[in-house]
Amino acid sequence: MKDPGVYMQMALDLAAKGAGYTSPNPMVGAVVVDSDGRIIGKGYHRSVGGPHAEVHAIDDAGPAARGATLFVTLEPCNHFGRTPPCTQKILEAGIAHVVVAMTDPNPRVEGGGNSFLASRGVQITTGVCEEQAKRLNESFIKFITTRRPFVVLKCAATLDGRLATRTGDSRWITGETSRTYVHSLRHEYDAILVGGGTVKADNPRLTTRIPASPDGRKPKDPLRIILDTRLTLPDTAGVLCSESEAETLIVTGPIDSRRKNTLTRQPNVRILESPLKDGRIDLNALMGILGNMGVISLFIEGGSRVIAGALAAGIVDKVLFFFAPKISGGDDGVPICQGPGPEFMKDCIPVNSMSVRHFDPDILIEGYLK
Repeated sequence: MKDPGVYMQMALDLAAKGAGYTSPNPMVGAVVVDSDGRIIGKGYHRSVGGPHAEVHAIDDAGPAARGATLFVTLEPCNHFGRTPPCTQKILEAGIAHVVVAMTDPNPRVEGGGNSFLASRGVQITTGVCEEQAKRLNESFIKFITTRRPFVVLKCAATLDGRLATRTGDSRWITGETSRTYVHSLRHEYDAILVGGGTVKADNPRLTTRIPASPDGRKPKDPLRIILDTRLTLPDTAGVLCSESEAETLIVTGPIDSRRKNTLTRQPNVRILESPLKDGRIDLNALMGILGNMGVISLFIEGGSRVIAGALAAGIVDKVLFFFAPKISGGDDGVPICQGPGPEFMKDCIPVNSMSVRHFDPDILIEGYLK
């Protein structure tokens, strides 16, 4: 048999195919390998409510699964949910050895599946490609352990840090390849958040405009969240008039009932009254509210005051900064962050585990703040 990491990487690659389709469940992939090291079954969790990865892989292997090894990216479940426990499927198939990338982070079930299988004579190995598995399901892990969404902050800027020119023009800073990638990210996250100023300036639809997956699954639009403290959003805004089935949530302060009634006449529009802090939406409090609503992951796209506010509130877990090979050449455009910053360089926010990717011709800098 090959290095266990080779098989687990295959399982991780399969799991990633479920991105955007499995929430609130994690992405999981599985591979069944016989005693000669041959892959005899593969599967992944394709959609919420559907069979888990282990079921697809074992069914793919058929009777040959007896005595084989199952590589799975997350500890098999041992409880009834929308589907029966995968541990039972593993025992019925006669799997002899289960190799697990990471244990289930849910405090209520952590270790339960592994312990149950071990008590029934199944050999258990854990920790193979563990860090890669945690990275894959970072949103699920954050939510299941804190009940707050995993927050990703994205911006697109010139090399000298401008989101738009002095007239507010921002189309387009980055190239088509970058923008297509951002649309795929919108599909992967539960919700997308922007400020009311961005809606007024750019009139975005905040939808996912990518083709269906090879097996015909249609991409989903995220919940659209608009911060609009005084309910000044125009009735003609694209997020209100969009034909998308996704809901638009307008987050505001004390509600003007007359304005609320006007906005909620639009289909799929809801108003949420949220606590204020210094006259603006309290983003920390909002994260708690969104967590209670079951929002597992949140994608923040701006504008500059929202970006600065999210960073100042300490709610951001991950940043995605796209830089285009363009220079504004002035100090009168829209900066990435608008508002006061730290007095000393030592008080800047550190970015960890950074990586750099090219999206012809742009550069994406990705990193973590916590």
